[in-house]
Amino acid sequence: MGGRKVCVVGSGNWGSAIAKIVGSNAAKLEQFETTVNMWVFEEEVGGKKLTEIINTQHENVKYLPGHKLPPNVVAVPDLLKASTGADILIFVVPHQFIRKLCEQLKDHVKKETIGVSLIKGVDEGPEGLKLISHVIHEWLGIEMSVLMGANIANEVAEEKFCETTIGCKNLEHGRILKELMQTRNFRITVVPEADTVEICGALKNVVAVGAGFCDGLSFGDNTKAAVIRLGLMEMITFAKLFCKGPVTSSTFLESCGIADLITTCYGGRNRRVAEAFARTGKVPPLHCCVSDLL
Repeated sequence: MGGRKVCVVGSGNWGSAIAKIVGSNAAKLEQFETTVNMWVFEEEVGGKKLTEIINTQHENVKYLPGHKLPPNVVAVPDLLKASTGADILIFVVPHQFIRKLCEQLKDHVKKETIGVSLIKGVDEGPEGLKLISHVIHEWLGIEMSVLMGANIANEVAEEKFCETTIGCKNLEHGRILKELMQTRNFRITVVPEADTVEICGALKNVVAVGAGFCDGLSFGDNTKAAVIRLGLMEMITFAKLFCKGPVTSSTFLESCGIADLITTCYGGRNRRVAEAFARTGKVPPLHCCVSDLL
């Protein structure tokens, strides 16, 4: 007791994988409170509440089946109860729900709370495009960091080696988040260009659609490689126009940039939906079109 209290806001595929890491580390490191709350949107699975299943079987049988969560990860269906007193809030929900969640959390979060967004995408509102971390900051007034990288949730849960990037303007917060999330097989690099790191997580999906069209039209690997390279150049150009502050090419060489781009262009859902459309002329069901956000 006495360490920083952690809450994971979200419990889908990616949220549960991160909760597995965070719960395991929090149980071992004295600077964090042992119990990690995970907010779960309540639903029934096989006639039982999902939160009850998670808290008794220690497994998210719907979104991350086959992977045990540490027993100190507690599923909580009430957002305010889950986040009460949190010193660290980890946001990992589909981007379209973030405003509604922030509206509920407003005035219930400590100003000194450290926030980190794992949400890949951008918010489209009346003022144009906004980074998700900026939306959260505007609603809650807390300092935000982001985590983005080539991190397929199931592979992370299986503890296969991968890298990721934390974009953090406050390097002390970056140090704390790295301690909370890094493992032997989940390696983290902290960089100061938070906006650049975050926009990479959104733009790589656009390039992946182009890569999927190449696959669906049987254009070959040479063409696909060209699309990926040109797409990366466009990502850099867009970031320099869109992001405030410096945008350096070295950030695009981190996991949030080129590595996430490659992974998504070869294995992501955006690539698959574009390939299916090019081959059949039909759009697959909506759930197949969603980016790897859960």
